[in-house]
Amino acid sequence: MQRVMDHGWIVTLADGAGHQLSLMTKDATAPVNPVLSVFVDDVQEAHDRAVEAGLEIVHPLTDEPWGVTRFFYRGPDGQVVNVGSHTP
Repeated sequence: MQRVMDHGWIVTLADGAGHQLSLMTKDATAPVNPVLSVFVDDVQEAHDRAVEAGLEIVHPLTDEPWGVTRFFYRGPDGQVVNVGSHTP
């Protein structure tokens, strides 16, 4: 795997087959660190569904300065999940 992104607080490694792994110390803009990140085709729709399901949104839908739109929710087990997509 090769380093494809390094913001100091998060580093992403990737291979030629599209596999990625990100390592984070402390999230730069959110109040908590997620335990898992999932990228989706339509982050707005995912956010709408999370709200409709009554999930606790712990980081609002945000266009981040590094080109990602994302939000965090707390699952029923208390774990925080980052859901995002690349900002168009």
